[in-house]
Amino acid sequence: MTALVSIKQVYKSYVRGKQRVEVLHGLDLDVEKGEFLALMGPSGSGKSTLLNLIGGLDRPDKGEITVAGQRIDQLSSGQLAKWRARHVGFIFQFYNLLPVLTAERNVEVPLLLTKLSSRERKRNVQAALDLVGLADRAKHKPSELSGGQQQRVAIARALVADPTLLVCDEPTGDLDRETSDSVLQLLELLNRQQGKTIVMVTHDPRAAGHASRRLHVDKGSLGEAPVGAAA
Repeated sequence: MTALVSIKQVYKSYVRGKQRVEVLHGLDLDVEKGEFLALMGPSGSGKSTLLNLIGGLDRPDKGEITVAGQRIDQLSSGQLAKWRARHVGFIFQFYNLLPVLTAERNVEVPLLLTKLSSRERKRNVQAALDLVGLADRAKHKPSELSGGQQQRVAIARALVADPTLLVCDEPTGDLDRETSDSVLQLLELLNRQQGKTIVMVTHDPRAAGHASRRLHVDKGSLGEAPVGAAA
């Protein structure tokens, strides 16, 4: 089976002050289509850097990154922006919703970059909100929604353009335990029933337990992370 995400000998470093800090050292990773992968690890381990590389938010210093058959490390900034809009749905710890817009308008934002008609955009938005169980909150602004509902709106926004890949950076880090479980069950449902490929960074072993595979990132290297392992 051909991997949806293929990372080969990737290196990434950052400059902090006068010091260069190497974060990823010759890392290899394959993510199969339809997989739900959790990346765990301590702060500074490189897990968020790896997620940003997979989502096309950052570039490697060296190495190859192929997603859905495209060498994204070779794309120009403009090409990469168009590729992200077409292929990647982002879900973050903080929902990044526009406070002046209703839930349905927030979800519609990614579609404004497409050639879809207003009617087609409306239909896609309604389908995405229905999928996350918030069709009855379409006219509500973020301030009128709970934290869990806001994260569901953010998930609907990530799904509305039918992306190839969902990347999630601590998607439940700002939620209480009950709400967190509800959001994770939704992600699991999207993976199992909709076939969405998901790569999630989390420090929470309980959250990672919802994934089909868990990897531990530490000092730029990958290893298997058993269920219940401390992050």
